[in-house]
Amino acid sequence: MIRGIKFVGVPVKDQDVALEFYTKALGFKVVTDQPFNDKQRWIEVMIPGAESGLALFTPEGQEDRIGSFQSISFWCEDVFATAAAMKAKGVVFTQEPKTEAWGSAGVFRDPDGNMFVLSSRDKHR
Repeated sequence: MIRGIKFVGVPVKDQDVALEFYTKALGFKVVTDQPFNDKQRWIEVMIPGAESGLALFTPEGQEDRIGSFQSISFWCEDVFATAAAMKAKGVVFTQEPKTEAWGSAGVFRDPDGNMFVLSSRDKHR
C-alpha cells in the first residue's frame, strides 16, 4: 500500500547553486548528497519536520524541464510573513502573495527559474 511521497524531483542546472538556495534561502536540510554518475550527484533535501522531500536532480533528456512551473505547492501558516522572510533571504516572487476566496498564495522561483506556489492551508491566512 502506498504510504506517502518520498520525494519530488526538481530539475536543476547547477546542483551546487540549487543546494545552496534550498538549504540557505528555504531552510531545507540535506538528507543525501552522493555521486550518481559522472555528470550529477543524487541530492535529496527535506523541509525540517516534513516527511516528503525534493530531489535536486535532472534525469538525462529532461533538461527542457529546467526553469518551468513545477506543480508543487509548499504550505505554511502565514503566506505573507513567510514570503517576507523568504524575500529577506533573496527569494524572488513572480506573483506576490494575495488572498483569494480559497486561501492565500504567491509564486516564487529558484535560481534556475523553476516556479513554485507558496500557500496556506487555512483560507483566512
